[in-house]
Amino acid sequence: MEKRQLGKSALKVAPLAFGGNVFGWTANEAASFKLLDAFVAAGFNLIDTADVYSAWVPGNKGGESETIIGKWLKQSGRRDQVVIATKVGAGKEPNLSPSYIEKKVEESLSRLQTDYIDLYQTHYDDLSTPVEATLEAYQKLIKAGKVRVIGTSNMSPERLLQSLQASEAHGYPRYESLQPEYNLYDRQKFEREYSPITQQYNLGVISYYSLASGFLSGKYRSKEDVAKSQRGSKALSYLDERGQSILETLDEVAGDYGTSQAAVAIAWLVQRPDITAPIVSATSVSQLEEIMKATELNLDAAAIEKLNIASDYL
Repeated sequence: MEKRQLGKSALKVAPLAFGGNVFGWTANEAASFKLLDAFVAAGFNLIDTADVYSAWVPGNKGGESETIIGKWLKQSGRRDQVVIATKVGAGKEPNLSPSYIEKKVEESLSRLQTDYIDLYQTHYDDLSTPVEATLEAYQKLIKAGKVRVIGTSNMSPERLLQSLQASEAHGYPRYESLQPEYNLYDRQKFEREYSPITQQYNLGVISYYSLASGFLSGKYRSKEDVAKSQRGSKALSYLDERGQSILETLDEVAGDYGTSQAAVAIAWLVQRPDITAPIVSATSVSQLEEIMKATELNLDAAAIEKLNIASDYL
């Protein structure tokens, strides 16, 4: 399995990340264990979660995903085979103060049943805390061996740049990765605002919403289809002329390659020069196996050009 360097860090990851938001939500503990077993057995190693997953589920309080991953790590004995990425700073009021980070990292370590987190990410920016204070807090965690590498998500381009410049100026550890929304439909913000920064500073990119909440799988083609799943309502925003054009092109390319629309959409991401590892989720092993095939799908230049033209936002 190909491994890609995450930014300038020592972390090497396979070109697909498993999104742990489903653990404790649409995948119970037993199903989660099976998914993790299948993912790692296939040669993949990056597992992404957050301390708030899955607080949105009635009866949950957050931390359920990390708890399930922790139990799996202990049972499987595969800690040294995986790269565990989690996040801090989400909540009703985003908080990245040093005292908050110090408290939350201990809770995550406890739930994950591990001594260290490979990639600790800012989940949402806290504009009331100077970037220097947050980076200094991360520096202490790295020096203590509790965190190996830091990354960020949902941070404005301006604050990301400010953070990277602060790291250079003061010798703080730098964000080695960015986790942005990016897929065949949602291209404009990343490509125009973030890509110049990630390229200039050689940041890894772990993109989320790889299938645009399932829209790019082709299962939502009308307003009637939206009731098919818990995430279907989001697909309504993609059902415009451009979205239909993307679906038609995915149908064509998938037919040419004898594969699924989802595999084509993810293969397009995997082959983007900016992207290190798109995040994917699944709730069954069969669904995951179909998605993992995307990394073996080598789209030719003509297929990529078709997809680029159909998804062009200019």
